[in-house]
Amino acid sequence: MEQRISAVTLGVRDLAVSRRFYVDGLGWKPAFENDEVVFFQAGGMIFSLFLREQLAADFGADPKTFGRAAMALAYNVRAKDEVDALLKRARESGATILRPAREASWGGYSGYFADADGFAWEVAWNPGWPIGPDGSVTLR
Repeated sequence: MEQRISAVTLGVRDLAVSRRFYVDGLGWKPAFENDEVVFFQAGGMIFSLFLREQLAADFGADPKTFGRAAMALAYNVRAKDEVDALLKRARESGATILRPAREASWGGYSGYFADADGFAWEVAWNPGWPIGPDGSVTLR
């Protein structure tokens, strides 16, 4: 198996609400959408919003007991001042700020927000992870 991730799919309660947050709030552009799913091209991978019940059914879980794993998605920015600006934009679009931005022990600057379904996103500036023109991040 190659060391990569092809797609990240979030199971959401209300596709219209989640779509509005990512499209109208954060400015993302869908590559494909229908009544059950919205796909976004996110650099070299796909990010998707899928109705929670359909996602649970897709891998055989009971949608009533289907839980969420402890995890956070991350969006790295190219400049430190972009962290506060993006957290503000997320809050104005309906996100809950989980942790305001602050200096990080690893030498960067980051904060967290949660979308309408409670999925945590870290917004981070990391001087040790350069971002390429295509948005790819490289460990140094």
